[in-house]
Amino acid sequence: MKIPLLDLIKPKKTQSTSINNAPLTVNNSVSLVDVLSPKDMEIDFNHLRINTTYFRSFFVAGYPRYIGPNWLEPLVSFDHSLNISMFIYPSTSKDILDDLKRKIAEMEATIQTDLERGRDIDPSVQVSLDDARALQDQLARGAERFFQLGLYITLPSSSKEELDNTSKILQSTLASLSINAYPLTLQMEDSFISTLPLGADLLLLNHNMDTTSLATTFPFTSSELTANEGIMYGINEHNDSLIIFDRFSLENGNSTIFAKSGAGKSYLVKLETLRSLMFGTDAIVIDPEQEYLSLSKAIGGNYINFSSDSPIKINPFDLSSVAMTGENELGRKILSLTGFLKLVLGSLDAGQAAILDRAITTTYRLKGITPDPKTQKNPPPLMEDLYKVLAGMEEPQALELNFRLERFIKGSLAGIFSAPSNIDLSNSLTVFSVRDLADQLRPLAMYLILDYIWTKIRIKRKKRLLVVDEAWYMMKNPDSADFLVEIAKRARKYFLGVTTITQDVEDFLGGDRGKEIISNSSIQILLKQSPASIERIGEVFNLSEGEMRLLLSAGVGQGLFFAGPTHVAMSVIASPEEHQLITANPEDLIKGG
Repeated sequence: MKIPLLDLIKPKKTQSTSINNAPLTVNNSVSLVDVLSPKDMEIDFNHLRINTTYFRSFFVAGYPRYIGPNWLEPLVSFDHSLNISMFIYPSTSKDILDDLKRKIAEMEATIQTDLERGRDIDPSVQVSLDDARALQDQLARGAERFFQLGLYITLPSSSKEELDNTSKILQSTLASLSINAYPLTLQMEDSFISTLPLGADLLLLNHNMDTTSLATTFPFTSSELTANEGIMYGINEHNDSLIIFDRFSLENGNSTIFAKSGAGKSYLVKLETLRSLMFGTDAIVIDPEQEYLSLSKAIGGNYINFSSDSPIKINPFDLSSVAMTGENELGRKILSLTGFLKLVLGSLDAGQAAILDRAITTTYRLKGITPDPKTQKNPPPLMEDLYKVLAGMEEPQALELNFRLERFIKGSLAGIFSAPSNIDLSNSLTVFSVRDLADQLRPLAMYLILDYIWTKIRIKRKKRLLVVDEAWYMMKNPDSADFLVEIAKRARKYFLGVTTITQDVEDFLGGDRGKEIISNSSIQILLKQSPASIERIGEVFNLSEGEMRLLLSAGVGQGLFFAGPTHVAMSVIASPEEHQLITANPEDLIKGG
């Protein structure tokens, strides 16, 4: 049965009766039209009311002279529901060329008349003439085609007052784009139907467009980061869409996060970690402030409190089991171990560095470990073995290094890394806490933990996250910075995504190594920044003035999310259950007991 379109949206009369003053519709009189029709409808001079919802429609009559790709994004991202319809009609080039020829002749005659009468040429006529000639040339060569575009907008509101106020805001938004939009007075019914998803243009109020100009209206979407897979990071502040993203879908899975203290960076990372665990991604965290303790307990993670009196030990001389596959691991291990020992021993001159390298090689050789991969399955040496090798060397410089190392073997700092490793990384979440270490020992511990993790994860490729909180500790020293950069560059090969978090922008970006980590991170997240660091952040990330102002005024959990070539303003949100697990706010912790 074919039902006229206008009949569907107009209210229909139904036969009814009442019982105890309650209306009752007779069943045999109910039709499809009765079901689909609204209860009542009112068509006014400049609005339309259907049931309790008011509608006002607009048509676009004037466009800017110059437009760029996605130029209608402010309209699509308008902070209110809109029904938008575009009707595109191709035109015959011959007819358009004839019209252009006539228009060009008219404008040339107007300009010639002004010149003969000694009047100034109207600039708008001259501009229109230049545009018409350029378009005529492109159409004649077939470089462009001609179309007619009809653009209609219907604004729904819950009240007449809201409709009037929102209409003014909508027209102001369009005016900022040099678009002239007018309400369709006395044509509200036809305009409402024209903006329904029916493909019916009852207005035929069109504007001429060439191919290039028309193409800039597509894709008719705003910037968004909503994918079919991944985890939710937050809400897109531009259009309230969800930011759902899989960091491993990019060229690498690394990310960097910059924010001032209290801006919500650890909150965001804990939320990402929790949601990633739900999708089978393991996570390893270096936690300087014991912020991941409640999360680890809640999901049964392995929480390791790394300190001098802790039973948990890491041996810096451990070798990866990659050697079992025939790969020589010793050379790489000696390089990373040398970097770690430079942190332990302090600055070294060229002679001391050469002696240290020779001593490390000797220490491994005494355990039967050589560049031959078959020997690298033997039990590794301990730090005490290196101490003894240095003591047995004849050079005075070796004795100096021996004295520097002694406090880590027999002195006040003994026990931190002078015993065989006894850590198991098989848990889906492993957290290393270094809160109970002195500030001078934290860079040592973080380097040691990173080296141990890097050694172990190379045994088996599996999707993992490695979170390095307060990464500026590592960036202060060139050797530890080099090691962190190396991990960031090579992590992709082992299905590892490295997350570096810092609040000390100057320490992190003080040298080129920090910028290398940023360039090797496909995702960058900037939360609220301090005025002292915003200029540096703006320079490194090439931010606009508006984006820098956004970061200065952002609330907790608000900022910019960069993923590849796209970036959007983001607001982090969590469910009440997630919030209870990951919050570090003292007020929330007190309320939660």
